[in-house]
Amino acid sequence: MFHKILIANRGEIAVRIIRACKELGIRSVAVYSEADRDSMHTRLADESVCIGPAASNLSYLNIAAIMAAAELTDAEAIHPGFGFLAENAGFADIVIESGLTWIGPRPESMRIMGDKVTAKKKMADAGVPLVPGSDGAVKDIEEARAIAKKAGFPIIIKASAGGGGRGMKVVHSEASLANAFQMCKAEAGAAFGDDTVFIEKFLVEPRHIEVQVLGDTHGNLVHLFERECSLQRNNQKVIEEAPSPYLDPETREKICAAGLAAAKAVDYVGAGTIEFLMHADKSFYFMEMNTRIQVEHPVTEWITGVDLIEWQIRVAAGDKLAFAQKDLKIKGHAIECRINAEHPFKFTPSPGTVELYHAPGGRSVRVDSQLYTGYKIPPNYDSMIAKIITHARDREKCIRRMQRAIDELVILGVTTNQELHHRLLANPAFQKGEFNIHFLEKWLNQMHL
Repeated sequence: MFHKILIANRGEIAVRIIRACKELGIRSVAVYSEADRDSMHTRLADESVCIGPAASNLSYLNIAAIMAAAELTDAEAIHPGFGFLAENAGFADIVIESGLTWIGPRPESMRIMGDKVTAKKKMADAGVPLVPGSDGAVKDIEEARAIAKKAGFPIIIKASAGGGGRGMKVVHSEASLANAFQMCKAEAGAAFGDDTVFIEKFLVEPRHIEVQVLGDTHGNLVHLFERECSLQRNNQKVIEEAPSPYLDPETREKICAAGLAAAKAVDYVGAGTIEFLMHADKSFYFMEMNTRIQVEHPVTEWITGVDLIEWQIRVAAGDKLAFAQKDLKIKGHAIECRINAEHPFKFTPSPGTVELYHAPGGRSVRVDSQLYTGYKIPPNYDSMIAKIITHARDREKCIRRMQRAIDELVILGVTTNQELHHRLLANPAFQKGEFNIHFLEKWLNQMHL
């Protein structure tokens, strides 16, 4: 096992990884920007190193500074968390070439799955269902028209190197295709330095279902069932749960098998997530793979009893998985609510000083957060400041437990989205599990807030 791990991240995920290190008897190194000097992760780690100014490109994305911190502290491995450099294969290469251990998948797996066109080809070869559309990059508008005609409108044009909702255009008719095609290519080139695009059939009201996988360096690979991630706004998830309330056992078995096939196709090692879109008839299609730990990993930990961060570290250290697929069972239901420092309905950021913080507690309530009374939330980073996760024997009980936890949460001094969660959890459609990826935005529009 490692003696010391550097965490190349901040916020609640850095705190989560530091806690896992402590429980494994591993010393931890926190890196921080000048804006995060007083953050919780710098206080909990055994050592901390400032790596630059507040701007992410000068600190958390500064590979040279992070590697210098690793050398300075004699760290043996680097855990990237999520976001920032977590899916940067070039960074993984540098870590490995420097003689350190990368706590994540092989860089080549990251490269294949990080390029949407290459990933689609790999998934097609592996027999993983794909949304009808182009086989690869679309070269020009004539090819785009032919593909759109075959798939049928509406279609969606996507940047191959895109993510987070950028470089995407939904097209409802041939009349608007040419303009949307050129706009998407231009946006992709400006945002990602790569104007490659591809086309898919646009599923009108799908659900977003993802499968968690975990593999070791000895050829063992398992899935840890699925998560329901359809409650999202602008492609940002708000509430996640496991298992999905929409799946029957047969569909669950099929989609989890497809997730495993996708991971096997790239010889996957570590924790990763295969994301699918599911149609109303329960047909499903590969969307992308996240080659890192997910924000919503705690719901999977609740229902399986597997500590995913611990196993990321153990796998990187060369350990074999201590369980096989037959050993994994779904136990109860889990829900996660993302708590953001933002207006609950206008979604404007709300940085500032936390004047009072009280976390909910009680049976089967987990809070992952970097908050404390007096903490100054910087304006420079993502607005997520906490995650509340509840677990219960069934979904109805889990919702009630989450409602109680949200009611108990106290964060004064900044505005949060607590009221959004309060109303969503009470919504009859949510309570019945009757929603898709467009539900939240439609519901918000109907509220006229």
